Amino acid sequence: MMQKDTKDVHILLYFAVMLKLVYNIRHYFEKHGFYVSSRLADRLGMRAKNVRLFFIYMSFATLGVGFALYLTSAFLLKLKDLVYTKRTSVFDL
Repeated sequence: MMQKDTKDVHILLYFAVMLKLVYNIRHYFEKHGFYVSSRLADRLGMRAKNVRLFFIYMSFATLGVGFALYLTSAFLLKLKDLVYTKRTSVFDL
């Protein structure tokens, strides 16, 4: 009887550790992401959560094409930010 209880405790601890790992990974990507979802959501007048869900579902439905589209968007937005930076005067060149 005691072995079964300790096995259940070990399984629960394993799931708790895995859940914490998933939350940490999610937090990292939300904090250090490319802001593609939030910028696109601002442009469309939607919530960023809905845009993220769209990218996730599109990735599953099209076997990774959505993820490739996300990375391409991130690259283009970063490139746009580098080229079109707002300069306050002519001497900032």
